Amino acid sequence: MSDFSARRVTMVDTQVRPSDVTKFPIIAAMLSVQREAYVPHSKIEAAYVGENIEIGAGRVMVEARTLAKMLDALDVQPTDRALYIAGGLGYGAAVLARMVASVVMVEADAGLAGAAQGSLGGQGVGNVSVVTGALEAGSAGSYDIILIEGGVHDVPEALLSQLAEGGRIAAIYMQGPLGSVKIGHKADGRVSWRFAFNATAPVLAGFAKAPAFAL
Repeated sequence: MSDFSARRVTMVDTQVRPSDVTKFPIIAAMLSVQREAYVPHSKIEAAYVGENIEIGAGRVMVEARTLAKMLDALDVQPTDRALYIAGGLGYGAAVLARMVASVVMVEADAGLAGAAQGSLGGQGVGNVSVVTGALEAGSAGSYDIILIEGGVHDVPEALLSQLAEGGRIAAIYMQGPLGSVKIGHKADGRVSWRFAFNATAPVLAGFAKAPAFAL
């Protein structure tokens, strides 16, 4: 049997720490959560590779480096209420759950959502609620942080309205093959975005701009 515990340590030491992610809660969470429990069984040997992993339905689990840097840039706090959009099979939500008070994970694909719920329950993660529904609609409530695990062209106002005053949101804005992770901060009811780092992920349904019509 593969030594996944050793692979987990190697992932943190070679993918996360060298990316200037040193906050103890992030490191501790990524060392604790069994990434292999949240990938398709056929991809289990690739669970700790340093790249995005396809999970079906045209979706990916973003590489550990990207997730860690997004969490770092969000300045996650233990009292935060988190909304995790496009949680896939649940890995990112499981990591975030070790750092915050509660997580609501939204997943549009019923198969992925069901698998995520099973994996989260099987791993004893008790503070994540899995909601099946349109990603761009989010989940009714007010959240201190919102993390979107996938590419976007834009973030709908319906989702931004669920970000609490003083809250933070992370999204991978895709422009061609290379994307930019941006962090939004909400102040006076308005979200202002800043560049954080480069990453890439397929654009999610509900977050793509309609193609421009040309004669």
